[in-house]
Amino acid sequence: MPDRDFHNTPSPAAERGTGRGATPRTERGTEPEREDERRRRRAQFLRDLAEARQLRDRVQPRRAKTARLRHAMRMRTFRW
Repeated sequence: MPDRDFHNTPSPAAERGTGRGATPRTERGTEPEREDERRRRRAQFLRDLAEARQLRDRVQPRRAKTARLRHAMRMRTFRW
């Protein structure tokens, strides 16, 4: 690929509408919807993660106790 004189010169693929430069532009109305959907998915993921941790703690109480003690030790030695 030949060197370009200017960095802001669009690539030939972007001009034709193919390749990486061909991503469709989003409307302003869809952006908050996309953000809301992302937040809903994230909240669901965090709920599932917390549920999985609780289940693991119930199934493996010794490991859970050890993890709690390690966490407490880290918090005691952490300097604000």
